[in-house]
Amino acid sequence: MALAVAGLAYAYLTHPTTLIVAVAPNGGSEPALMRAYADALTKGKASIRLRLVPFGGVRESAEALRDGKVDLAVVRPDVSMPRNGLTLAVLREQATFVVAPRQASIDGFPALAGKRLGILAPRKADHALVRGLMARHGLDLRDDIPDGGASAKAVTLVPVEEADLSTYLAAGRIDAVILLTTPTSAAAQRIVGLVRDADTNGEAALFGISDIPATLARMPRLQAVTVPAGLFDGDPRLPAEDLSTVGSSYRLMARSTLSRSVAAEVTQHLFEMRALLSEATHAAEDVSHPAYETTVGATSARLPIHPGAIDYYEREQESFIERYESWIYLVAIFGGGLGSVVAWLRQRVGRIRRERIEVATLRLLELRSNARGEIDRAKLEAIAGETDDLAASIARHSMRRATEPRTLAAATFAIDATRSTITRRLGGHPNGGVAVVGEEPDGERKR
Repeated sequence: MALAVAGLAYAYLTHPTTLIVAVAPNGGSEPALMRAYADALTKGKASIRLRLVPFGGVRESAEALRDGKVDLAVVRPDVSMPRNGLTLAVLREQATFVVAPRQASIDGFPALAGKRLGILAPRKADHALVRGLMARHGLDLRDDIPDGGASAKAVTLVPVEEADLSTYLAAGRIDAVILLTTPTSAAAQRIVGLVRDADTNGEAALFGISDIPATLARMPRLQAVTVPAGLFDGDPRLPAEDLSTVGSSYRLMARSTLSRSVAAEVTQHLFEMRALLSEATHAAEDVSHPAYETTVGATSARLPIHPGAIDYYEREQESFIERYESWIYLVAIFGGGLGSVVAWLRQRVGRIRRERIEVATLRLLELRSNARGEIDRAKLEAIAGETDDLAASIARHSMRRATEPRTLAAATFAIDATRSTITRRLGGHPNGGVAVVGEEPDGERKR
């Protein structure tokens, strides 16, 4: 009976957990990434499974998470930030920067006044972001091209397809292009190359958002992004030095009530499977962890990180027994005989832990025996190094897991004895060499 109860409890606790995921935007790279991730979890028989629910846009997916209809969601915080959403991973970072032919003499946002600015992104959210950034620089963004030309403070936003970009630049229909994209993408390389080609000398100017701290204070759902120097090919490469700007991000978020252990597993599998997922979609290459300095800072940031994800990032995930320890004890209390099974499991785990230290202790005693008969200084120093490594291993194991005092005391005595023997062998000769039985200090043997 006890074994049957234990078997049922184990089957329940190890049954795969299925999470509902809201994926968006329609036609974006994130849904393809999440489909590949869900398939990989199923094929790998992982303890986590995903059921995807598609949405047309990230606003709708964020609302589904906010309303408790899903467990996870693809969210773009600057569009809609669910109050119960916590970040597991950054799926894609978008940097915002402007590129213009050098001959246009546009080298910063103030120089855009009265100009026509091309934009390739068709999403309304991107237009709203550009409008907010223009306002930060004292510019008025317009969506139409007035007959009399733009005013001194107006910037006319002109939607353009990538295929028409060269034509628009050559005809003067646009003066520069603003990009909201992943800087490392092939599309970004192509667009910067097209702008270069529109210049008589094949040169371009590239600049980002100025006064980043103030911009983030006013637009807290954005984040700082760095475009590495020389990222874009050409002669010379652009940018000339690291370019700091701001941008948006697509994030995989979980509801705040999702357990830490489940959130940690979702995060762990996503990063461990990146190489596999990249075979299905290039979007896997853009997955990264959210930047943070301290655990407190991570959980209290404007875009907070789920504690379970932090457990993975800091390698503090719970083991199976640690995760379900309370449930195991409850089953033992109400299941009667199950308590004996749990006790046996704990003894078995404890025995394995004890055996690890015992193996290290036996090795230390063996090293001590070797040192007593060794006369080569280099070999003695090697023995000393291995002794230090074993001592450090025992110390780390004792800090992480409870260790029996008797076992730990034996290990301590073995460390001290081994080090004492090595010290005597290294220090027995007046010149720092090794003392050899039957040898005089001057090196001549007794007759």
